[in-house]
Amino acid sequence: MARSPSVGPSPAPGLVTPVPWWRHRRVVPWVVQGAVALTVLVVVAFLLGNLIRNLTAAGLLLTWNWLGQPAGFDISETLLPFNAELPYWRGLAAGLVNTLRVVITGLVGSTLVGTLLGMASFSGNALLRGLTRTYVEVVRNIPLLLQLVFWYFVVFLSLPNGTAALQLPGVVLAKSGLYLAGFGDGLHWIGPQLQNGVWQAPLRLSVEFGALLTGLIAYTAAFIAEVVRGGIAAVPKGQWEAASSLGLSWWQTLSKVVLPQALRVIVPGLNTQFISLAKNSSLAVAVGYTDLYSVAETTLNQTGRAVEVVLLLLGTYLALDLFISLMMNGLNRLVQIRER
Repeated sequence: MARSPSVGPSPAPGLVTPVPWWRHRRVVPWVVQGAVALTVLVVVAFLLGNLIRNLTAAGLLLTWNWLGQPAGFDISETLLPFNAELPYWRGLAAGLVNTLRVVITGLVGSTLVGTLLGMASFSGNALLRGLTRTYVEVVRNIPLLLQLVFWYFVVFLSLPNGTAALQLPGVVLAKSGLYLAGFGDGLHWIGPQLQNGVWQAPLRLSVEFGALLTGLIAYTAAFIAEVVRGGIAAVPKGQWEAASSLGLSWWQTLSKVVLPQALRVIVPGLNTQFISLAKNSSLAVAVGYTDLYSVAETTLNQTGRAVEVVLLLLGTYLALDLFISLMMNGLNRLVQIRER
């Protein structure tokens, strides 16, 4: 009688065969991530080593001593006093103040305009809805640089001067700038006045600042309008019907019922647009406004310290964007609906 083939011993009941490490679901991801991290470190080390060798050969080792040297250039418009005898770091600080001035004002203005445009998309007036949609589609599809050039050369530099300037109570808009009434010496309210053919006022904004701010607000507001429209559209239609049954008007329904519920959808999108506005402010050089990038470019041309200047720019804009993101993330946590 033929013998049956021998069979090896079967594993004891209750014992699990160990899985090889290259098939382990927890080990493999760590191994892959470690390999990627090691590769990145090797590449970064190679690039840094190459940079240091090239700088050493050119006699341009990294140094920050030049920040204390006299800048030798002036800044035409700044909230932080600066002249050519002050050091480079003071000039960069003045440029940063100018950048923050544009960014903060632009964030407030674009948020207000964009929110109103987004709300107008749900208006019962067909003409208003059509104009809003046309504005959003046109502005979003034209490069920001072209819009800044348009506002500066076509609009602001075409304004009249002298007595022909656009005059409103407490406000004068001329080719030389925007003049606003304010408190002068002795805390007296003083409006814009024309003296020897030149407008004078307690507060003057240059046309460069006006063109940059107008372009940034008009451009960013179009994107914010889409974010607001999407957030409002995410609110269930029943909320509109419930508010209407209570006798609330269109404006009351939006401001008191719909918009508060839409914030949890709107805020994350606003974060992206706010960061974009902060980065787009570096296009100020196109209209002659002296911001951080403009001052850094002049500093680079005079000192030749390209690496240090670029590192300062990268670090500053990164810190600014991270701060905006931090604030918006905190706001996002506040508006989220919490289940009880």
